[in-house]
Amino acid sequence: MSEPSAPESVDLAMTADNGLGLKNTLDGETSPYLLQHRDNPVAWQPWGEEAFETARREGKPVLLSVGYAACHWCHVMAHECFENPEIAALMNQLYVNIKVDREERPDVDSIYQSALALLGEHGGWPLTMFLTPDGEPFWGGTYFPPSPRFGRPGLPQVLQGIAGIYANDQERVTKNTTALKSALDNLSQNQTGDSISTGIIDQIVAHLVKEIDMRHGGIGSAPKFPQPGIMKLLWRAAKRSADPMKGKALRQACELTMTKMCQGGIYDHLGGGFARYSVDAIWLVPHFEKMLYDNAQLLEVLGWLWQDSGNPLYEQRIRETVAWTLREMIADSDGSGKQPCGAFAATLDADSEGEEGKFYVWSESEIDSLLGEEAALFKKHYDVGPGGNWEGKTILNRTDLPVLGDAETEARLAAARETLLAVRNRRIWPGWDDKVLADWNGLMIAALAELGPLFEEPAWLAAAEEAFAFVCREMQVEGRLFHSWRHGKLKHPATLDDYANMAAGAVALFEATTKAAYLEQAENWVTTVDRHYWDEEGGGYFLTADDTRGLIVRTKTPHDNAVPSGNGTILSVLARLYYLTGKESYRARAEALIRAFSGEVNRNFFPLATLLNGAELLNSAVQVVIVGERETADTRTLFSAVRALCLPNRILQVIAPDESLPENHPASGKGQSDGRATAYVCHGPTCSLPITEAKALSLALGGAAAAS
Repeated sequence: MSEPSAPESVDLAMTADNGLGLKNTLDGETSPYLLQHRDNPVAWQPWGEEAFETARREGKPVLLSVGYAACHWCHVMAHECFENPEIAALMNQLYVNIKVDREERPDVDSIYQSALALLGEHGGWPLTMFLTPDGEPFWGGTYFPPSPRFGRPGLPQVLQGIAGIYANDQERVTKNTTALKSALDNLSQNQTGDSISTGIIDQIVAHLVKEIDMRHGGIGSAPKFPQPGIMKLLWRAAKRSADPMKGKALRQACELTMTKMCQGGIYDHLGGGFARYSVDAIWLVPHFEKMLYDNAQLLEVLGWLWQDSGNPLYEQRIRETVAWTLREMIADSDGSGKQPCGAFAATLDADSEGEEGKFYVWSESEIDSLLGEEAALFKKHYDVGPGGNWEGKTILNRTDLPVLGDAETEARLAAARETLLAVRNRRIWPGWDDKVLADWNGLMIAALAELGPLFEEPAWLAAAEEAFAFVCREMQVEGRLFHSWRHGKLKHPATLDDYANMAAGAVALFEATTKAAYLEQAENWVTTVDRHYWDEEGGGYFLTADDTRGLIVRTKTPHDNAVPSGNGTILSVLARLYYLTGKESYRARAEALIRAFSGEVNRNFFPLATLLNGAELLNSAVQVVIVGERETADTRTLFSAVRALCLPNRILQVIAPDESLPENHPASGKGQSDGRATAYVCHGPTCSLPITEAKALSLALGGAAAAS
């Protein structure tokens, strides 16, 4: 496929325009990212048919710019190029310019990131794509400087070169659009196959564990991303391994990775929460933005590791990260900062005062001045020295002393952190993107629904229920979800990920609370997904609904990105609904979903962790039924015994003595023993004898976990 280059000189006679026909219309948008660009001299238009119709009418190509509010390089390109009157005038003269928030429109971003990859370029943000007036891509890149540097052409040269090609070489443009459109269509053609067995998963795990950096943790070298789905995949494999040495190696890979992250600079040691990724191989220098989705997934991983290891570091990081979420990431109702809506906000920016990381870093003199006699102890543990560890400043980390100290030492360090946090809170804060995204909220709801009962923190579970209620109340219209909400305004049709993650949150809440309404809502959402997203020809679910407009292709993929794949997540939801309701239709759809994508393991198994985890759940579920009144002490004791154990394939139901299970449930018809709360552990069609003691239940679950 040919890539148009940027010629040094072009004939722009066919595209010249005075640039006065359009004005920047981002004022009416709700996305904080789009609003950041409303005062640019670029005549930005929001994504929509009106902008493309203008391009058709004026015979201009479209410049599509995709980014998000917390993106550092998006800010850099905005300051260097989009705020530059001369560059903006050139953009307005030659193009219809469309600005998209990738978090608001993951469907749009997915299409054009794929197009860029097909052009042989690395993806990322800011994404800069050149389209025809019909939305068809023909060239693109990411960040472009205002003048040539970093081995990249300057944006003015690119603008003129691409406009010249569009005006004078339509054959070349058509060749690229045709090739790209065909390739994009092919990407949505899934590789079918048979079932995914545990043996296949183990083979994949054996390859993946070789990619772990056994010195610093994580996958590969710099930059390093958390990869929570893969951590779950490895941990599951460790738990079921019949080979003690292999199981130990898998555990070490996960624990090393999570410990290095928990003690590295990617973790905010003062305020809690993890940054999006590390730019180096040792987790020291983060890309300072904090995303809701990363933290939700990492909370679940840390919960699993804590259940099995009891490592107090993991509990501390869980508690701190949840505290950060509930303190700093509850979205606003109206933008006043005084009316929390109950749902979770999207991101905290990497930048403050125009500098990446400025909010988070320290100098040795600041530490000395603020901590006084305690400074020496703090500096020893948090890597504080005269020259700093990053661009003359210090990113706090405990990489060199990762093991927690004695109680007195940790108490002194905690007091020092509180002192520094109070000072940091008086700094100019990074930008906050307080829009509510249904899919990301689903991830955090599921995490809190799991961790609240585990740590006996009812406030965490209550926060999950409140966020869930908000999405159901404010982000649905006639039973259909929307993707984004901010300050009372709904935006954009829901994607598969919205339904999948919210349904997963609903099932998690059902298992945590036994409230039937959560299970009913999950079933309703799955019905909607089946009606509007399922591919009747090729199998699998499309990212977008059959009535979503304005896209050149419906993407369909089982691949995880920074967030778990919608197809992988909905597979786990279908599996859980099958076991909880006994409805064979859920198992049939889950098996069809696996067949639709199982051939992908032969093409690229690396991004399939969520799908593989879902397949294991379907095939190896451990069903635990507790028969008893939910609020009685004996029921709660058994419930806590189940929750205390790491059982990735656990399906938990608490039913009252007068309730019944589905007829095809292996524990159907079983009741209490001697009038006491009674548990049954079922694997496949076989259940244990009635269990009334927590210790015996723990032993039975240990056996079931090993067998699974």
